[in-house]
Amino acid sequence: MENTEEIYTDFARVYDELMDNTPYEMWCERLDRLIAAYGVSKPERDAEGILDSERNLVVDLGCGTGTLTEMLYQKGYDCIGVDNSEEMLNIAMDKKAESGSEILYLHQDMRELDLYSTVGTVISVCDSINYILEEEELLQVFRLVNNYLYPGGVFIFDFNTAYKYREVIGNTTIAENRQDCSFIWENYYDPEEEINEYDLTIFVQEEEDIFRRFTETHLQRGYTAEQMRALLEQAGLKVLEIMDSDTGEAATATSERVYIVAKEQQKELPTERYVK
Repeated sequence: MENTEEIYTDFARVYDELMDNTPYEMWCERLDRLIAAYGVSKPERDAEGILDSERNLVVDLGCGTGTLTEMLYQKGYDCIGVDNSEEMLNIAMDKKAESGSEILYLHQDMRELDLYSTVGTVISVCDSINYILEEEELLQVFRLVNNYLYPGGVFIFDFNTAYKYREVIGNTTIAENRQDCSFIWENYYDPEEEINEYDLTIFVQEEEDIFRRFTETHLQRGYTAEQMRALLEQAGLKVLEIMDSDTGEAATATSERVYIVAKEQQKELPTERYVK
């Protein structure tokens, strides 16, 4: 996995502006429905018992600037945001100060996830998982998630498929002008390594006629639903649903973004350490 502390630095300043078409509201509603259907977390805070508090915790893994984390908090969930980019987390903290939310943000690499308790739900969206380039490291992430999931808790995440990188975005260039910034996105896909590289060149307006240029290179790996299922099961999780992000129906060979719901299935409720 490349160092997201390096790639989400200057980019963090304009991330929200460039991602303004991202369907966060739809994703939030979907996550809420999936948690209600499969999970144990409830959208309520200030639970009386420690056990209930852990059960209701939702961890947003790769939370970025905290847009979705804030939405889930507003739904009533008690949230923790985890990200490897300090710059992205600084923006998330600004949103927290503005909204008055009580979200806890942690500066961590998901491959070294370290939580203080179990949590009822772990989510990871907007293809954060694709930044894990090696299956062995992705398996480690899944094992850590499973370790921190409350008994019966769920892990809900999305990823861009190998099909999308290979057949849809492939070797393409996208350029766009915004009011105070513009970008050039040059995309390259290596089918042998299954690695997608995109080089971002961004121009940010500093003064009326002065723009600053910076570049970042991002690497992501395309995965298939079958690969994800195998790794999740190897990590001890039970796969409950694999859906196409666009249709909400079962994923197909031509799905571009896929959602997976997986469940913790091996722990027993730790009743002895909870004394009222």
